[in-house]
Amino acid sequence: MTDEPLLQLKRDLRVDMIARRAAIGDDVRVAAGEALVRTWRRERPVPAREGTGSVPAISAFWPMGEEIDIRPLLLALHEDGHPLCLPRTPKRGEPLSFHAWQPGDELERGPVGTSQPSSAAPAIEPDALLVPLLAVDTSGYRLGYGGGYYDRTLTRLRSRKAITAIGVCYDAQRIERVPTGPNDARLDFLLTERALLAFA
Repeated sequence: MTDEPLLQLKRDLRVDMIARRAAIGDDVRVAAGEALVRTWRRERPVPAREGTGSVPAISAFWPMGEEIDIRPLLLALHEDGHPLCLPRTPKRGEPLSFHAWQPGDELERGPVGTSQPSSAAPAIEPDALLVPLLAVDTSGYRLGYGGGYYDRTLTRLRSRKAITAIGVCYDAQRIERVPTGPNDARLDFLLTERALLAFA
């Protein structure tokens, strides 16, 4: 498949998935944040590193628009002692950078509606990433917003060390197949308001 047909398939799917996400009921939205916390604490997808007892640093994202609200999970991770960071969006074509954040820290307005830490916040290289998405398939491939930031970032981090990538979304955003190309990075887990799923 050439680049343009693949890009068009992704553009069309984004339109469909934005509409599907918008149709999620208010009852699901309200309950989703605490459901994420309960599932995380039951399943523990990012345990302490074996033999060290150290708590892994986790990169999260600040929800925008109609994304699932992961802020209750961020509070829970902070309470559990995980060092947290949030991404700063760079120029197009570059990977994300990650900077320390904890509850109460102010955020700056970033590109395309994002909220991000100050560039003066200490840089952190995370051990695990919570990844936003529009759709995710049964193999762990995600559809993002089209910038390729997380694909580039995961590829770079995985070339240096073991990284756990966890997509976070509503269960209604799961589909059978996302159109993919050679530069698309797979997730290791998916966390929704219903369950934690591991991809083989």
